[in-house]
Amino acid sequence: MNKFANPIYRALLALACVSMVAALISVMLGIIGRQIDWNLPGLDAYAGYSIAAALFLALPAAFKHGDHIRVTLILQGLSARVRGGFEYGCLAVGLLLAAYLCWFSANLVWVSYILHDVSPAADVTPMWIPQLSMAIGCAGFLLAFIHALVARWQGQEFFDAVHAEAERAE
Repeated sequence: MNKFANPIYRALLALACVSMVAALISVMLGIIGRQIDWNLPGLDAYAGYSIAAALFLALPAAFKHGDHIRVTLILQGLSARVRGGFEYGCLAVGLLLAAYLCWFSANLVWVSYILHDVSPAADVTPMWIPQLSMAIGCAGFLLAFIHALVARWQGQEFFDAVHAEAERAE
C-alpha cells in the first residue's frame, strides 16, 4: 500500500506548497496594489481560498509524518497488548471521522455546484472550485487513515516520525 499511497501524499503536499505560494502572491499583490492605488477585487478571498487549500491538502502528509497531535504519553505507559487495542480503537474512530469529513466535503462541493453558489466577495468565484481542494484533501486524509489501519493490522509502522526517532536512537 506504501507504493500506492505515498506518491499521493507527496503530490498533495506539493499542491499544498503551491497553494501557500499562491496565498503569498495574493497578499503581496494586495499590499503592492494599495501602495500604488491599484485595486484588484477579490484578492483577500483568493488568499483565503489558497490558505484553506494548503491546510486541507497537507493533511495526509502531516498525518503520515506524525505531525498531528497524538497521545504518545498515554500510549507509552500502556502494556503492549493494551496499547495495540488502544491504537486500533483510535485509528478506527479517526477513520470514521475522516470518512464523514470526506463525505461532507464532497457533498458540499456537489451542492455548491448544483445550486450555482458563488462567493459573496468581490471575486464572485463559483464556490465549488475552492471547495474542491477541501474535498480532495479530505479524501487523501481518509486514505491515510485506511493506510495506517492496514499497516497496523500487518504489523508495520505507518508513521514516518517513528522511523526517524528509532534511527536516531540507534
